[in-house]
Amino acid sequence: MMNLKESALYENTLSGQIPRNLCNLTKLTRLLLSRNRFSGQIPRELGYLVNLNDLDLAYNTLSGPIPVTIGNLTKLNILSLFMNQLSGQIPRELGYLVNLEELDLNINKLSGSIPNNLRSLTKLTKLCLAQNQLSGSIPQGIGKLMSLVKLQLPFNNLSGSLPSGLCAGGQLQILIVNDNNLVGPLPSSLLSCTSLVRIRLERNYLEGDITEMGAHPNLVYIDISSNKLFGKLSHRWAECYNLTVLRASKNNITGVIPSSIGKLSWLGILDVSSNKLEGQIPPEIGNITMLFSLSLFGNLLQGNMPAEIGSLKNLEYLDLSSNNLTGQIPGSIQHCLKLHSLKLSHNHFNGTIPNELGMLVNLQDMLDLSENSIGGAIPSQLGGLTMLEALNLSHNALNGSIPPSFQSMSSLLYMDMSYNKLEGSVPHTRLFEEAPIKWFKHNKKLCGVVTGLPPCDLPQSSEQGKKSGAILLSIIAAIASFVFVIALVTWQCKKKKTKTAVIDKAQQTKMFTIWNFDGEDVYKKIVDATNNFSNAHCIGSGGNGSVYRVQLPTGELFAVKKIHMMEDNEQFNREIQALMYIRHRNIAKLFGYCSATQGRFLVYEYMDRGSLSASLKGTETAVELDWPKRLNIVWDVAHALSYMHHDCFAPIVHRDITSNNVLLDLEFRVCISDFGLAKILDVDASNCTSLAGTKGYLAPGKIIISMLLTSIILSLFQVPLCFNSLVLMFQSLHTQQG
Repeated sequence: MMNLKESALYENTLSGQIPRNLCNLTKLTRLLLSRNRFSGQIPRELGYLVNLNDLDLAYNTLSGPIPVTIGNLTKLNILSLFMNQLSGQIPRELGYLVNLEELDLNINKLSGSIPNNLRSLTKLTKLCLAQNQLSGSIPQGIGKLMSLVKLQLPFNNLSGSLPSGLCAGGQLQILIVNDNNLVGPLPSSLLSCTSLVRIRLERNYLEGDITEMGAHPNLVYIDISSNKLFGKLSHRWAECYNLTVLRASKNNITGVIPSSIGKLSWLGILDVSSNKLEGQIPPEIGNITMLFSLSLFGNLLQGNMPAEIGSLKNLEYLDLSSNNLTGQIPGSIQHCLKLHSLKLSHNHFNGTIPNELGMLVNLQDMLDLSENSIGGAIPSQLGGLTMLEALNLSHNALNGSIPPSFQSMSSLLYMDMSYNKLEGSVPHTRLFEEAPIKWFKHNKKLCGVVTGLPPCDLPQSSEQGKKSGAILLSIIAAIASFVFVIALVTWQCKKKKTKTAVIDKAQQTKMFTIWNFDGEDVYKKIVDATNNFSNAHCIGSGGNGSVYRVQLPTGELFAVKKIHMMEDNEQFNREIQALMYIRHRNIAKLFGYCSATQGRFLVYEYMDRGSLSASLKGTETAVELDWPKRLNIVWDVAHALSYMHHDCFAPIVHRDITSNNVLLDLEFRVCISDFGLAKILDVDASNCTSLAGTKGYLAPGKIIISMLLTSIILSLFQVPLCFNSLVLMFQSLHTQQG
């Protein structure tokens, strides 16, 4: 043992403190203890292992300060202590590690300033101090580290300016300093840096001119939003051939959007909102066929909305609101079939609402055309947007009536028709029965079911017509009453005859409810179809239930989850409560439930491909999950989580998101299932959740959501965690470090 040169015990379940007598292994060159459960302090005796060139203690729960004796390890090339609970200051003795190439202290509780003498680490390629509590300025000497490839300092309290010599060595690829208090201009060496691959400066107070920025042929991701940057968007951005994300919102950028931006064929996100851009939206933007999110709102853009936007077949989010756009909304928008959200409000659009908007059947989050000058009638085709949750047509010049086809918009949760010239009857739906009057205020003459609107009267041409109509109605009412009484008596007689024969069976099944079906009849069909829930029809089993494939005689397919434990009322009721009012394409649809003495079960929409976990484990099915499908799976999971946390009737915490609970249909659409551990939060009170769910998963907060998504992404793409930069593009949903 005394001659041991390498100790690689990473990715185990070792616990307790790191043994102090490791210092006796004086010939040790590599000590790799990451991804265990070590706690306590880092032994100062490790400083006696003077031959070490790789020390990795990451992903443990180590606490206390970094021992100053680490400064004795002058042969050290890699020092990795990230993802622990280390506190205190960064020892200035680390500046003695002249052979150090990688220093990673990310995600700890370190405080104080960054030591100035880190400038002595001339071989340093990677300096990562993200998500600590560091303050003070970034030492100017860091800008003189010519070999530096990666600099990560986000989510601290750093102030002052960026080091003037950043990227002077021409090696810097990754610069991530977002969410600090940095001020001052961007270094000229950074503006002309051609080696940059990823840069994140968002949410600081930087005030530089970005006009010279754009000549970065290797750049893949850039976010400079929420600063005080100014200048213009250069035509040189077209040289960023590999760019996938460009975010520059909430700055003071002026000038026009260069037409050369249409050459960015890999661009997926373009967000230059909340600036002072003017001129027209270049039609060349239609060439960016990979674009799935386009945000230009809050600028001074003029002219028409380009018809070429219809070429963006992958577009999911389009926001052109709060500009000075004019003309009609082009019908070519119908080709953007993947759109989830369309916002065109606060412009000067005129003409009519295009019928083609009714073709956007995937619109879900929002359709907002408010605060324009749009006239004419509301097209009945909008009733085909059955997934839409929010519709705003207020403050226009719309006339005619609200189309009866709106009764088909079963997912609608919010609608605003106020400040138009609408008249006639409001469609009779449950939503409108409970709708506030403000949704319909300031119109010509609307009437109907909405509380506060007048009832809709049947007009008559004359007094004689009114009298004749009243007499006719009286006769019809009398006849109808007579027929009703006869029918009621007949039905009661038949009911009494059959009641005795089925009373025992009815007592067991009368609590079963399936919307749009007769409960007793469907209950019997489900039991028959599964041979009384035999194992031959079981397609899966979990901690609190088994799932069966049920095909009714009509050919309809259902997934039926039968609860194991009769006394486990809480999870059964919780799942029903969570799913009863949810309407979302990425959450499993609950058709009904049974609660009777012989057992309990829930009836769900059937997902042909089963769980994501099963698809990843199967050789053939895993091959089918190519990159685009896996990316769509991640987005679907993110949309479902966002809906549960922010958009449904009350926030819902699922508490058991795993690949086993992510289901796929034949088209690889995702549905999240198994809400047995879900918790519905009270938005007006304090909430507390205990640890729950599958081992290895936690209830999602903002950070945990990103960790869960990353976990699912990593299982989909089968890459080790150290390459998580592949999935940082998804962090627009939940802000995390780069």
